[in-house]
Parts: sequence; C-alpha cells; structure tokens
Amino acid sequence: MTVQTYHAPRTREEAVALLAADPAARVLSGGTDLIVQMRAGRAAPSSIVDIKNISAMQAVLGNDGRYTIGAAMPCTGLLRDEGLCKAWPGVVEAANLIGSVQVRNRATMGGNLCNASPAADSVPALIAAGATVLVVGPAGMREVPVEDIPVSPGKTSLAAGEFVAEIRLPVRPPRSADAYLRSIPRTEMDIAVVGAGVSLTLDEAGTCTAARVALGAVAPTAIVVPEAGAALVGTKLDDAALDAMAAAVRAACRPIDDKRGTAEYRTAMAGVLAKRTALIAAARARGEA
Repeated sequence: MTVQTYHAPRTREEAVALLAADPAARVLSGGTDLIVQMRAGRAAPSSIVDIKNISAMQAVLGNDGRYTIGAAMPCTGLLRDEGLCKAWPGVVEAANLIGSVQVRNRATMGGNLCNASPAADSVPALIAAGATVLVVGPAGMREVPVEDIPVSPGKTSLAAGEFVAEIRLPVRPPRSADAYLRSIPRTEMDIAVVGAGVSLTLDEAGTCTAARVALGAVAPTAIVVPEAGAALVGTKLDDAALDAMAAAVRAACRPIDDKRGTAEYRTAMAGVLAKRTALIAAARARGEA
C-alpha cells in the first residue's frame, strides 16, 4: 500500500485543482473502503486527496426545511442533529447501519455512495428520500440525483477530477416520513443481502399521496422502483396495496447468487422488506412512531 503523495486541502477549489492535476488520485472522505482496497491491492492511487479538512464537508446545515450534509460528515455525526433525525429518520438510520460504531466514526454517506457497492446501506435510503448530490470538478458544479451516481459495481458517473461535495435532502411535506430496513446474515456489521428504503406522504385522511421505494443489493446498483411507489399512491396502505407494491418490487429485482444469499431469496425478501419498511414510514407519518 504505497501512496506517493497525501494532500489535505482546506477548500473545495484546492481539492479540485489537486484532482485535476493528477488523474490517478483518489478522494478520501472517510477511508473505510479505500484503505481496505489499497491494503488488498485492489486500488493503487498515485495520491490521496483527503477532503475531511474542508470544514464545509463535515457539516449538517438546515435551511427552511432543506438539509445539506457535507460529503465527509461521519455517519455518527448525523445523530447529533435533532432536526435531521426528525425530518429524515430513515436516512440517519441507514447511515448508522454501516459497519461498527468505530467504522461509522470515520465512514461517510459520500464515501458509501461513491464506493458504488450495490449493497451500500445509505444509498437506497437517500434514493427513496429523493436526495441529490452536488458534484464539483474542473468544469464547475452540477446537481445530480443520487441514483445517477453509481453506474455498476465499483463504478460511478463522476468524470475525471470530480467528487461529491454535499448531499441535499428536500423539504418534507406535512405528514411525511421515511424508513430503511435490511436483511443481513448476522445481527450487525455485515453487508446487506437486501435493503429497502421507503419515503411517503399521507393526507389528513391517511391516504398516501406520494411514495418512493428504493432497493439495494438486488441489482448492479441501488435502484428506485417507480411502479412500487405508484402502487401505494391513492391507498391507505391496505393489504392489497402493499401486495401490489411488493409485486412491483420483486419484478424490478435483478439479483445474483452469492455466499450471502440466492437470487430467489433476495427477490422474495425484497418484497417482504419493502412492506415492512412502508408500514414503519406510514406509522411515522401518522406520528405513531
């Protein structure tokens, strides 16, 4: 694990310049994936650009109901923001399922996203939330939906010299909430076999008026399933609506067999988890949880 140069820029502009000058450089936001890959010989960057020294990268900012999370904000740090935890409990929960507490003290949602693992925990929750990211690079800045960043296992849509600077969560309408659940072989510190994120809004009568359903570990990337969300809209999340949503979820799955689970199991479990997650989100939207 030999790196020629380590950089610790203090501004975004300095980080952009460093990355533009060295196409083989890698960004370090938490390092919990990158360092492991380097030790295993699966990554050999010529230099490291550590963005944790950029103050804005380790902040959570709330503004008129919108939240901005710095890409280098540790997962455990999210728990300290009461407003964020109340507005987006599913997002905070998902981020705090990554690894152990020690790992989460370093790990970030920005790094979890850009590692582009299909089983990343925070990504389905962010997709369900309708989150976007601010990408900065030599050509300037652009805002991108979270689901458009991973393109295949280990690969992202980021161009040379670009990096994710912040994650943006939209304003929550009244009677809205989200949730995230996963299935793992062990009780903790394992990689998701299936992950499901749901964000929804209810009207005063309890009818669902909007819903987004996202899945992890059942396709080459985390995915949003529009048909699953549509199956809930206009319903009170009765059994028929939940069954229709689960059917749409299963239809969207394109999993693999591996040592953690078969494709058949992942597909079946995706429907089960999506139902459970939707019910938790609905209970929260009604103020019951």
